[in-house]
Amino acid sequence: MSMTSGALLGAALLLAIYAISVYNRLVAVKHGVDRAWANIDVLLRQRHDELPKLVTVCQQHQHFEQATLEKVIAARAQVQSARERRDLAALGRAEGDLRGGLGQLFAVSEAYPELRASESFQQLHSRISQLEDGIADRREFYNEAVNIHNVRIEQFPDNLIATRFGFTARSLLAFSVEEKADVDLKALFS
Repeated sequence: MSMTSGALLGAALLLAIYAISVYNRLVAVKHGVDRAWANIDVLLRQRHDELPKLVTVCQQHQHFEQATLEKVIAARAQVQSARERRDLAALGRAEGDLRGGLGQLFAVSEAYPELRASESFQQLHSRISQLEDGIADRREFYNEAVNIHNVRIEQFPDNLIATRFGFTARSLLAFSVEEKADVDLKALFS
């Protein structure tokens, strides 16, 4: 074997090792996104299971606003459907609707002292609030993992490997503007 063919073989071997290394790092980043999504998904499921209990407790108090409860129930179904389809755009909109409905429910509950004093209501309110905080935290981690993934598959030379092996950009999980807005308490009680 000549020195030229040995050098070419060595260069090809180094290139193959580098390509394998890039591929493995891309796989690790992709799985990081999946792991971050799984963390959100667990919290969404837990909240999904708590909401019917909250609605039931509220329904036990006469004259509680049925429209508010129906809004929460409908939004819960939208979140579940979007979560199952993993449609992040629809999930963001549905989350906005659900959080708005929950904000309204908790604000309206102020007019029902017996409900507010109920131990079941207090526990569910606390649990759902904790889950909401957890979802917000996990969304931040998810979006960071997606950002890292998307940057990696666009950077040269990683993009050569990413394109060849079908790595695609992932969507960020963004909630609607309504979800971020405060509940208008004056409108609720006027």
